[in-house]
Amino acid sequence: MTKKLKVIISGGGTGGHIFPAVSIANAIKRLLPDSELLFVGAKGRMEMEKVPAAGYKIIGLDIQGINRQSLLKNLLLPFKLLKSIRMAKRIIKDFNPDVVVGVGGYASGPLLMAAGQLKVPYLIQEQNSYAGITNKRLAAKASKICVAFEGMDRFFPKGKIVISGNPVRKDVVDIVGKKFEADELFGFDHEKRTLLVTGGSLGARTLNNCLLEGLAKLKAHDIQVIWQCGTYYYEVLKNELKGQLDDSVQLRPFLNRMDLAYASADLIIARAGAGTIAELSIVGKPCILVPSPNVAEDHQTKNAMALVERGAAKLVKDTEASEKLVDEAIALLSDKVLQKKLSENIKKMAKEDADELIAQEVLKLAR
Repeated sequence: MTKKLKVIISGGGTGGHIFPAVSIANAIKRLLPDSELLFVGAKGRMEMEKVPAAGYKIIGLDIQGINRQSLLKNLLLPFKLLKSIRMAKRIIKDFNPDVVVGVGGYASGPLLMAAGQLKVPYLIQEQNSYAGITNKRLAAKASKICVAFEGMDRFFPKGKIVISGNPVRKDVVDIVGKKFEADELFGFDHEKRTLLVTGGSLGARTLNNCLLEGLAKLKAHDIQVIWQCGTYYYEVLKNELKGQLDDSVQLRPFLNRMDLAYASADLIIARAGAGTIAELSIVGKPCILVPSPNVAEDHQTKNAMALVERGAAKLVKDTEASEKLVDEAIALLSDKVLQKKLSENIKKMAKEDADELIAQEVLKLAR
C-alpha cells in the first residue's frame, strides 16, 4: 500500500464497545505502524475520555440512544440523528478514510450511514449473538460483518460474515501460571475453593444482593470469595457486612488486576455482556451467567444461551437469582466433573486473536 492507511472507528457508550474498538485500533497499528486512525464517539459518553487515554484522537457527535423510560426524551432524537449524519459526512470528507469501522453504540449509526451515502467501504463488528436493529439495517451496504457467534446468517448476508470473535484486553486474560501469585495478592489459602463474582465496572445490584444474603452460606462451605461490587455499592455494602468481612472475603469496588482475579477463581459468576463472554471463553473457567434484564432486545440472555446450548456455561435468570444463585454456585464448586466439562466446552469458543482478524479484514477492504 503506497499511501498511508486512514481508518475511522466509530461507536462507544459503554466499556463493552470502547475496549474492543481500542483493541482493533491497536491491532491495525501493529500491522501498519504508520496508519492514521480517528475515532468518532458520542459527546458526554465515556469514550470521550477513554479513547484519548489510549492515545487516539476522537470527535464527538451530539447523538443519544433511545430512552425506554421516557418517550418525551426521544422527541429530539430524529433531529439529533440528522444533525449527526451531516456532521459525520463532514468528518469523512475532511479525514478521507479508506475504511470505516463500526463497533456499535450511539455514534456508530450516523457515521456508517454517512459512509454508505459517500460510498466509503465500511465494516461492522457485531458483538452479540442477537444482532441489534441498527446493525441489521446497516448490513445492506456493509462490505464485511465481523461476528462473535455462529448462526449470524439469520441476521446478515452470509457472504459478508467473518467469524472473528470479540476483541479482549490481552493483559486481562493472561492468567497462565498466575494462580499462586493471585492467591498471595488476595491472601487466600491455595487449597481452598475460590468464587469470583463480578458485576462489571459499575457493579450489578442483583449479584450484590445475592452475595449479601448468601455470604454466610458460602463461608459455611469454606468457600473464599472475590466480590467485585462496583464503586457505587461499595461503601454501603462494607457497612452492611461489618463482622462478616475477613481473610476469606475480598470485597472490592473494582479490580485493578482482573487477570489475577480470574487466575485465583475456581468458579466465576458474571453478567453476560459480549465482552465478558469473550474474556471468560479465553480464561476457560467454569461460570454461571446471570444476564442483565436492562439491555436492549435482551441481548445478554441470548449471549448466555449461545454458551448454555453448547454445554459451556450455566445460566440463572435475574428474577430467580436471589433464590437459586448461591446454591447453584456451592453445588457446582462441589462437582469436579461438571466443572471440567464446562471449562473444556467454553475454551472451544475462545477466539484469542479477534483483534488481529478484524484488523486484517480492514486492510483487505482498504486494498
